[in-house]
Amino acid sequence: MSTLNSLLSRSQQRTISSHLGTVKLKLLYKATVHGFTGAAFHQRCDNQSPTVSVGYNTSGYVFGGYTRQPFSQSGQYVNDDQAFLFRLTGGKLQKYPVTNPPYALLMDGSTGPYFGNALIFVNGNSPVIYSNPGNYYNFNAAEMHGNDLNLTECEVYQVEETTELEKPWRTIIWESEKRNELMESIKTYEPTVSPVSQARVLLIGQVGAGKSSFFNSINSVFRGHVTSQAISGSSSTSLTTQFRTYSLKAGREGKPLPIVLCDTMGLEDSKGAGIDVDDISSILKGHMPDRYQFNPAAPLHAESHGYNKSPDLKDKIHCVAYVIDACKISIMPAKLEEKLETIRRKVNLLGIPQLVLLTKVDEACPLVKDDLRNIYKSGYIKDLMQEVSTRVGVPLSCVVPVKNYSGELELDLSCDILLLSAVIQMLRFVDNYFDELSDRLSSVGSNDLKSA
Repeated sequence: MSTLNSLLSRSQQRTISSHLGTVKLKLLYKATVHGFTGAAFHQRCDNQSPTVSVGYNTSGYVFGGYTRQPFSQSGQYVNDDQAFLFRLTGGKLQKYPVTNPPYALLMDGSTGPYFGNALIFVNGNSPVIYSNPGNYYNFNAAEMHGNDLNLTECEVYQVEETTELEKPWRTIIWESEKRNELMESIKTYEPTVSPVSQARVLLIGQVGAGKSSFFNSINSVFRGHVTSQAISGSSSTSLTTQFRTYSLKAGREGKPLPIVLCDTMGLEDSKGAGIDVDDISSILKGHMPDRYQFNPAAPLHAESHGYNKSPDLKDKIHCVAYVIDACKISIMPAKLEEKLETIRRKVNLLGIPQLVLLTKVDEACPLVKDDLRNIYKSGYIKDLMQEVSTRVGVPLSCVVPVKNYSGELELDLSCDILLLSAVIQMLRFVDNYFDELSDRLSSVGSNDLKSA
């Protein structure tokens, strides 16, 4: 079925929508395509609501009516105290509210939209209107349609609620050049503290939130194809049972990138399950060795095999990223929130910067599922980001939405740009950590980065 082309410009649609709330208009009926007949109109528009009907006449006037009531062919008048007629001109909408709501619309099977015997579209199965200002709607006929009753077009739109914002609230450039620029920035990044060659970022999150998938996704971008090095998937218990430090490479044979992603066992709300908060402290301070096998019943201690008793700055965590499933924010268990709060306090005490990776944004919002580039035009995603900002206790500027690769076989430009933007944000936070560390050390006149 071919797509219907709206005669209303995007600007005109926004003008109408601004009077109806956070909505968008979906074209149902177009007379020049479906026919200037009551039957064609009712076939496309019966039982649909709310709707906006728009007429275009030979003199260039654009006018119409809005109703919350679904169209039918009952032959009865229906009540609608929110109905109004209008004229569009110069980017403005002149409204003429219903004055006799019980007679707002007549459901006549032989005509198009029938507004209270005041304005009838496709009257007599012809491209004309019937106009009779008076008892039901008060309007000036010359002002509304110039007394020109001949239609060149008649359209009916369904009014649909939407979370789409008029303008994106964060700016992203969705072009391949931008992807290349982000990749190059990551490849050439150098930590500002000389003994450290790689930034270490710790991923913390609920079971199934996408920690391991995030590493796999970043790895995929730099490999040039979808890959899966870290174990990931769907499970009620953590698939990650070891502490892993993943060094990314710039391509298959490329040199290591200046960032290490540290993956942990998933957080769980029940006691004695998932990663222990004390284990997170050991990771933050650089005591935990790579491939350490987590034991929720017995956290790492100083006498454990491989325990690093004298960690260098390069062994410590320089940034923490909380990985949170966008679909589960509103149902986050209270016990899990308490765990996150405990972890956040420990991280704060160590002066480590924190951000949130909001995953599965495409599953949370249909607008984003349709096109990932709508991520910052989705009012719903913005609300989720504000909610997670409050729950986790970080500023909104520290919440970054991403979509991990899961079932895809090929890379996607928009997905890559979001993922790479998240890594850039991590590296900026790492710089903040090193700057703060350098300031602290210079204030006490010490260059001992090891003890920092």
